[in-house]
Amino acid sequence: MNKIILLLLSLILFSDPALSQNDLSSESTDQPTMEELFSVKETFRYEVKYGFLKLGWVNVTLLSDSLYQDQERKHILTEIESNSSIPFVGEELDRFHSLFYVNEDGLPVESKYWKNNIDEDEYHEIQYWFDRDRGKVYYLEEDDTRDTLDLEDPATSGHLIFYFSRLFAGSDENFKLPVYVTKKKGYIYGRNSTEKEKRRYAPFDEPVMAYKMNGTTENIEGPFGFSGDFRAWFLDDDLRVPLEARVKVFWGNVIVRLIEYTREEL
Repeated sequence: MNKIILLLLSLILFSDPALSQNDLSSESTDQPTMEELFSVKETFRYEVKYGFLKLGWVNVTLLSDSLYQDQERKHILTEIESNSSIPFVGEELDRFHSLFYVNEDGLPVESKYWKNNIDEDEYHEIQYWFDRDRGKVYYLEEDDTRDTLDLEDPATSGHLIFYFSRLFAGSDENFKLPVYVTKKKGYIYGRNSTEKEKRRYAPFDEPVMAYKMNGTTENIEGPFGFSGDFRAWFLDDDLRVPLEARVKVFWGNVIVRLIEYTREEL
């Protein structure tokens, strides 16, 4: 179950959680920059459902800056919590961390990524390091496998799609993102559109207008690397808030949907 939640998050991947549309949406036609995304403190909570089953929840927040190899880095945290009321699921709590910075092209690139398996008391269970001086990615997987891959920028372990996709949402510009996950390199392809549609989400009092992105993957699967085609929706405001992601699995769709959102100016 946790694997499904993880791969879906990568698709999409303030003040009061019950903000109205007028509090937030400016119907912006310009894509945000990373500087603009960093100008606010955002928190996100998503509900993950498959049919009538509520599989769990995903929480995303940008933490305080951290030092990594004497360099200041941004720090994003994603927490995934299972719905223990589902038979045979039990309590699962995983936390995923990424330290990253913005390169000269204005894109977020990863320095280090790691997973803490909180419910099993396993810390740094998975780790990926990105060495741009040597052009290499080093990894340690949960089966204790270690190896090295060639680096291709803007490199990530998939976690940063949460920011990366927002830079293009609502435009006619498509993207290709190299992703290092499950011991190999693959790609996420995003196809964007300037067309909007009306949708309804719990944090907003009224229906909102949203941009849809279609996409697919190549040579990746597993946590923060999902397989096949996907759809994602972004709010038409100045920050392109990620609203929802859908992936077709077996008989139906697994849906990751925004249920709480806060924004605070910094």
